[in-house]
Amino acid sequence: MKEVFVYLEGPSDQLGMEKLLANAIEAALNTGNSVGFYPMGGKNALLNKGPLRAINILRNKPNSWVFLVPDLYPQNMPFAHSTYDELKRELEKRFRSELQRKNCDDRLKDRFLVHCFKYDLEVLLLASDKHLLKRLGTTKFTQTWTNPVEDQDHHRPPKRVVEDLFSDAGKKYKETADVPWILERSDYNGLQNKCPQNFKPFLDDLLKLLEQG
Repeated sequence: MKEVFVYLEGPSDQLGMEKLLANAIEAALNTGNSVGFYPMGGKNALLNKGPLRAINILRNKPNSWVFLVPDLYPQNMPFAHSTYDELKRELEKRFRSELQRKNCDDRLKDRFLVHCFKYDLEVLLLASDKHLLKRLGTTKFTQTWTNPVEDQDHHRPPKRVVEDLFSDAGKKYKETADVPWILERSDYNGLQNKCPQNFKPFLDDLLKLLEQG
């Protein structure tokens, strides 16, 4: 049995992934595998504490895998980075450093994976445009954004676009309510096609593990 631990920034990320991937989670259980999504209390906590948390799990659970999936935004927090490659490189460096400090088997790194949302989880809401419109209670978007949706930037990440859309609709964006509502109605296959840069590689790695016996 494989145990997959996916660490994310906050509760809305957890709720959203659980709803979006509900069918994959259930299918994994039917093959004897499991996946859990866990919030770490923000980006700083995830990046600072995540590598050591991963090591403690991996060395005690030989059939486990750990994913760290932060938002790319904001950049340079808590260390210098503005791209996924920079983020991944530093997290893997910190993981290797902790491995050496704790005198752990170097092969644990093979079960440690780093991905990210570009630039934050709300990229999936922009990609779920029909369900986003329904949640807004409108028939037309009042804001424009860059397409492909993963091509926003650090100056106006997807979350800012979503907040503006809700504000224009006379509503306040509530992450822990709106994210799971929209993603529960979305299809992850469609979303990975709209988000091929970072979401698809994360999903590919996760589903590959869960589908293996």
